[in-house]
Amino acid sequence: MAVSQVGGKQWLRAQSAREKADLNKSGGGVRHGTICWRDGDELHINGLSQTSMPNTAITKLGYLSSPRTPMISVVGTAAAALDLVKNFEVQAIIGPLSSVQANFIINLGDEAQVPVITFSATSPSLSSIRSQYFIRATLDDTSQVHAISAIVQAFGWREVVTIYVDKEFGEGIIPFLTDALENVNARVPYRSVIPPLATDDQIAAELYKLMTMQTRVFVVHMPRPFGSHLFTKAKELGMLSEGYAWIVTNSMTNMLNLMDPYVIQSMLGVIGVRSSIPETNELDDFEIRYNKRMFLNNPPVASRPDLNIYGLWAYDATVLLAMAVEKAILTNVRFDKAHISRNSTNLEAFGVSNGGPKLIQALSSTIFKGLAGDFHLVDGQLQTPPYQIVNVVGPGARAVGYWMNENGIVKELNLTSTNTSTYFTSKSNLGSIIWPGDTTTPPKGWVIPTNGRKLRVGIPIKDGFNEFLRVTWNPDNKTKVEGYCIDVFDAVMAALPYGVPYEYIPFEKLNHNAAGSYDDLAYQVYLGNYDVVVGDVTIRGNRSKYVDFTLPYTESGVSMIVPIIEYYQRKNAWVFFKPLASELWLTIFCSFVFIGLLIWILEHRINEDFRGSPWHQVGLIFWFAFSTMVFAQKEKVVSNMARFVLIIWFFVVLILTQSYTASLTSRLIIQQLHATITDVNVLNKNKEYVGYQKGSFVLGLLKKMNFDESRLLTYNSPEEMNELFSKGARNGGISAAFDEIPYTKLFLAKYCSKYTTIDPTYKADGFGFAFPIGSPLVPDVSRAILNVTEGKKMVEIENTWFWDNTKCPDSSTILSSNSLGLESF
Repeated sequence: MAVSQVGGKQWLRAQSAREKADLNKSGGGVRHGTICWRDGDELHINGLSQTSMPNTAITKLGYLSSPRTPMISVVGTAAAALDLVKNFEVQAIIGPLSSVQANFIINLGDEAQVPVITFSATSPSLSSIRSQYFIRATLDDTSQVHAISAIVQAFGWREVVTIYVDKEFGEGIIPFLTDALENVNARVPYRSVIPPLATDDQIAAELYKLMTMQTRVFVVHMPRPFGSHLFTKAKELGMLSEGYAWIVTNSMTNMLNLMDPYVIQSMLGVIGVRSSIPETNELDDFEIRYNKRMFLNNPPVASRPDLNIYGLWAYDATVLLAMAVEKAILTNVRFDKAHISRNSTNLEAFGVSNGGPKLIQALSSTIFKGLAGDFHLVDGQLQTPPYQIVNVVGPGARAVGYWMNENGIVKELNLTSTNTSTYFTSKSNLGSIIWPGDTTTPPKGWVIPTNGRKLRVGIPIKDGFNEFLRVTWNPDNKTKVEGYCIDVFDAVMAALPYGVPYEYIPFEKLNHNAAGSYDDLAYQVYLGNYDVVVGDVTIRGNRSKYVDFTLPYTESGVSMIVPIIEYYQRKNAWVFFKPLASELWLTIFCSFVFIGLLIWILEHRINEDFRGSPWHQVGLIFWFAFSTMVFAQKEKVVSNMARFVLIIWFFVVLILTQSYTASLTSRLIIQQLHATITDVNVLNKNKEYVGYQKGSFVLGLLKKMNFDESRLLTYNSPEEMNELFSKGARNGGISAAFDEIPYTKLFLAKYCSKYTTIDPTYKADGFGFAFPIGSPLVPDVSRAILNVTEGKKMVEIENTWFWDNTKCPDSSTILSSNSLGLESF
């Protein structure tokens, strides 16, 4: 910059718009000051009035505050902005610093048509203010929520607790963050809201409350001073130890270089997101000039302010304004006085800038490469840049990856070859992270609460089918729980990659009877009386309103059980046709005729036995062919070719006769066993009595099938079911029973010779474990169920509790004997 003397005053001549902005920034930290810029590239810093300038084409720019000046109150900011517009008639305002201060200033700029440019007000609520004269030369807080949710998704965390300060700064981002987390299947079970003037005791009390919860993933959105206080207290309470995961927003990560080393030491292991700043020669040159000027103005090293992203945005905002003024070519700018009524207040006594529309249009259309990256405004806001994912280790933060709006989490930032077709959410794209507790193992995101309470496992009380679940009480009134479902749950919990202590608590009354139905038991999880329900609990839609089920660990479905009776085939003159299908009978007949004709063709010219009158020869053809079925032909065959044909034909006849004999014998014997009922509609039509297990959801299924409830009988055990079948429907028993497939298999294992199942099988889910809605255990337990059911352990458990039913014939073979078809041959 060139230095000159004009009228006894010192002037600085800027050689470029950036130098103008640099000069502006260095001298613009005055709350009520103005910076006058005239055509001719001359800048004057404070003090000179418009009339003292060499020329009259002057643009006035107002600074409400800068990073070098202390924060002023909302009322003070409003008064300063009104003073700049009313008395100084500035053409643009850069500021204010905070979002709380911005609301009034934005409305004021809209009324006066004066552009308001902020480089640090990040609240999402400002975007809802419909003002074309508001420029946000910084990032909206909501631009980082998808980066945070991508981190949560990468590590598979299912619950996140948000911690924020109870004011506009904290509240603005929370709805957007919650939605972003829900989009990656992570819920926010609790929001920790800290009062703005919270004492140490209040912060400690809230942190103690968080320690008693299961969730161990926290997202902190606070200003730097408040966040520093929070982490210092969390470190004292041991919440920066192994098992915890802390994520901080850019409100703190952008200011890490301004934090006290003691605070940084308390944040070791914390991860966060911050705006990625490209490394350029321009930025290096600016930092050298900045540090040199700061050293001259603030010789003591401790008092020199460090440069951060907000300082770069402030510089870029000033450059934007300088370039826009040049682009708009503002001449003879003035304030047109507004028409003010007599009843109006002094606050309304300001004019309207006639240069505002041209200036705001130039601001909105100016694109350049700033120190903080590409400066491009869309709808008055800076566009979302790549975010850097950092890990606080030692004196500062180390970059472990990046997040891009198009590509998700990436290890290296390559803006020139962006692949917009793939969105990455894998933690493998992140570098090595040191977590709290100085460990490289990612926290699983939740733990058993620190109060030492075991997982409370609720179990039902059953009167029958004790192979699935059995509860007994010792003389000292201690509970003993065993059964198939218990062994499966024990095996599943043992298969988890971490230990979970638990205890079984029966759902019982004082007299050890069941305290309610299975629906009531599932609802106890919703009420918080149990942490999980284990037993022969079927996964049902109505129960899923209150609990989350794991994957089923048993076969699913409901089938009908009916007795098998001895039934002798009634007299049937055509029963011998049943072993073979009709098309096979027709084929056999045609084959006989064909073979007789073929042998006659080969023999009648050389064999006297195949000669005679035409009718004699026709009869001979049929006689010879069918007589081969029992090998009773009397005619001699002399041709070698005919003998060869007969050899093949005799082999075919042998197979046919043996197959027919076996099929007929099997059919006559098997038909002695016959199911009493083969169709559920027959039960309804004949108004038969039907059984179901007491307390089962099958009752609702039978009602949907239009069964009369007065004809539905209950049983509690396989023995009671067998007794009801033995009585028969006419003697207070049942004709059929409906039950889930696990119970059906257990029943048939005991009584396979007396009963069978009939299709169709009605759809129903199998047994599952019920957890509270949103429990982080559900996905891990479901994966463990798959590992157990696919291994040998499940076979061992089934063999322990269930009878071997391999000796029982398949009911499908008992009740049906298919005829042999043409495809069999």
